[in-house]
Amino acid sequence: MTLTNLGALPLAARDNSQAAFILPSAPDAQTITFSELDAQADAVGAALRDRGFPAGARVALLGRNSIAWMVAFLGVLRAGLVAVPVSIKFPPTMLDNILADCDARLVMGEREQLDNLTFAAPQWAFEALHDLEPVTGFTVFQPQPDSLAMLLYTSGSTGMPKGVRLTHASHRWVVETRLADDELTGQRVLIAAPFYHMNALARALLTLASGVTTVLLAQFQVRDYIAAIARYRCTWLTAVPPMIAMMMKEKTLLAESDLSSVRVVRMGSAPVNEGLFQQIRQIWPQARIINAYGTTEGGPIVFGPHPQGLAAPLSSNGYPHPAVSLRLRDEHGALASHGVLEIKSPALMQGYHQRPDVASPFTADGYYRSGDVFNRDENGFYFFIGRQDDMFVCGGENIYPGEVERLLEQHPDVQQACVVAVADEIKGSKPVAWVIAREGHFPEPQAIKAWTLQHGPAYLHPRHIWLVERFPLAGTNKVDRHALRAQAIRRLADKQAGDAA
Repeated sequence: MTLTNLGALPLAARDNSQAAFILPSAPDAQTITFSELDAQADAVGAALRDRGFPAGARVALLGRNSIAWMVAFLGVLRAGLVAVPVSIKFPPTMLDNILADCDARLVMGEREQLDNLTFAAPQWAFEALHDLEPVTGFTVFQPQPDSLAMLLYTSGSTGMPKGVRLTHASHRWVVETRLADDELTGQRVLIAAPFYHMNALARALLTLASGVTTVLLAQFQVRDYIAAIARYRCTWLTAVPPMIAMMMKEKTLLAESDLSSVRVVRMGSAPVNEGLFQQIRQIWPQARIINAYGTTEGGPIVFGPHPQGLAAPLSSNGYPHPAVSLRLRDEHGALASHGVLEIKSPALMQGYHQRPDVASPFTADGYYRSGDVFNRDENGFYFFIGRQDDMFVCGGENIYPGEVERLLEQHPDVQQACVVAVADEIKGSKPVAWVIAREGHFPEPQAIKAWTLQHGPAYLHPRHIWLVERFPLAGTNKVDRHALRAQAIRRLADKQAGDAA
């Protein structure tokens, strides 16, 4: 199958009465078939073209996951406009800055979100899409090789988010390559991550191209997530460690729910360590667990199975995908088996939007420097270590938070750990940790600290440990490290003030 416009569905979808998306809601679920989705996306594309928006004009999308969100997204692409999915978690000032930065000519979204905007641009509420008249003979925009499809803004936890320029061609390649790998045949996919994040959006585009049904949650809520799996017999899940940690606390609901339909659990944002693997196995003993890796800038296709059929080690992200070139460079710039991952594939972004202040992330020979540090073993398997920017120096030792987290998560009482660095007058920086205990376990922080000193290098042990019920989550369901670091700094300051008194 060859797609030209990223927003176009396969020809077979035009008469497909199977559900493309199911959105659970009370009292009844919302459902749209492939043929209905195709027709509604054409109607949106025609309406946008009738409004006179030129090809390449930016249209921002602002809202939680919904069928209308996807209809709008596909319609924008079909009209030859550029979709700009924007996080509803951004504060108002940052949201205004992003809309100005991308030169949004129109903002489409939920009425609640639009009413809170101060940015001066025409608005179109998702609710109004239902009133569009069907169209016939709509001609989908045919992109050039360099035609932009999407402008996705990075999370922006600090500073102005960067707009990532993604073409129709780059993400058509992603869809077609995944189709060739036969990822989703016969599956029913559950998506709870937000569409303004590449993980969910790329997965939805693949489900549409694959002709399989997607169960879509407006946002992740643990009880709704479990209920959706059981009610709709979902077989393919995407998750991040905090989601599994929250599920494990719902013991009664898990015991009451039939989750046996699940065949694949695709984990992202953090490595699958032994503890997490065992916890997933408690819920889904027979499921295949994928330790996924991808970036907005470099795409979701990076790793795959070993060409000789070797089983990947548990914590490995896999072997380089045959259509992707990978290499590691050490801190001196030399090729090595440990260092920053560089990626070359057809999925790479064009670059960052209007950011002359940001150094180019591309090498002279066209590789994208990811900023993620990996190890490669003797069999060619890659292992994620941590973000280069997250590394800190403690008493002359280079430490990645993930190293300390992996050590902590080997403790029999620890469900999940998040480690951040704080300033230290003597060491320069030092690791401190937030820990979620396993259900029914009540460890003492000092006992955990003593355990890490016995089972790992002394420089890795967290100098302070705080137990919590759950971690704050960022908009992508990942742990909000910046919020935890701010809390750690406040707690240490309060402790210091108390000691001084």
